[in-house]
Amino acid sequence: MSGTAWLVTGARGQLGLDLQAALAVRGEDAVTAVGRTELDLTDEARVRSVLRGWLAAAEASGRRPVVLNAAAYTAVDAAEEHEAEALVVNGAAPGWIAEELAGHQGSTARLVHVSTDYVFDGTATRPYGVDDDPAPRTAYGRTKLAGERAVAAAGGDAVVVRTAWVYAAHGTNFLRTMLRLEQERPELTVVDDQSGSPTWTRDLAAGLVEAALAPVQGVLHATNGGATTWCGFARRIFALVGADPERVRPVDTASFPRPAPRPAYSVLDPASWTAAGLPALPAWEDSLQRCLGDMGLLAGR
Repeated sequence: MSGTAWLVTGARGQLGLDLQAALAVRGEDAVTAVGRTELDLTDEARVRSVLRGWLAAAEASGRRPVVLNAAAYTAVDAAEEHEAEALVVNGAAPGWIAEELAGHQGSTARLVHVSTDYVFDGTATRPYGVDDDPAPRTAYGRTKLAGERAVAAAGGDAVVVRTAWVYAAHGTNFLRTMLRLEQERPELTVVDDQSGSPTWTRDLAAGLVEAALAPVQGVLHATNGGATTWCGFARRIFALVGADPERVRPVDTASFPRPAPRPAYSVLDPASWTAAGLPALPAWEDSLQRCLGDMGLLAGR
């Protein structure tokens, strides 16, 4: 068998785009990237049909099949009103994918499924480990936990990777929102009583590819190193682009009521990741600087 056949779901999302970039350098591999148009995760028959066709093509090419599942219903607040739909996309569909891979009769097919810090209740005072009990407080968290359990129940070669506070140079995310607001407002308020680890999709994508190729199963945690608050994140963005960080004013969560409660503490312990022999993701401040540098936005450059 020569090389790997990759299937990237959620291909037009911020992580999906960086997964494709990470795989583009792997010349002997074959990469198939699908978005909602090609793979409607609310349609079980369609999901299974697409997976079977792709698995047959991978087998015919002599490559090992690996799915990187970056597709999800990520509208956290909307999920509170549309939990049934979110449960299909986040809960049932990963199970369908995992079942097709586990039932494949050719070479061992592997799944890397991306999950979230929202499976925890956010009340911890130390980083969450993979063995801590999930206790989601939102529809999004409940549906993502259902997906984790569906993947495990399928019994195939799979790894679930939880991450948090993901941002990218493209798409809709906290970094790009702060960059826009820095241009539009003389001052802004940002929550300062929620803690997490800002995680660059480029680092996460590279890590997911590493995890896919490593002999590890179960659940892992992967974020950039260190932790801050949303306010601290915003102030660092401002400072790096040459804006006054004091323009970002701290407020508490109660100042921004949302349909879905945000976790007060989202820091994930990376011990499971490094114990699996995977290289630690860089510190969040370093990755943010590299991201802004790639965007051509660093002050003085």
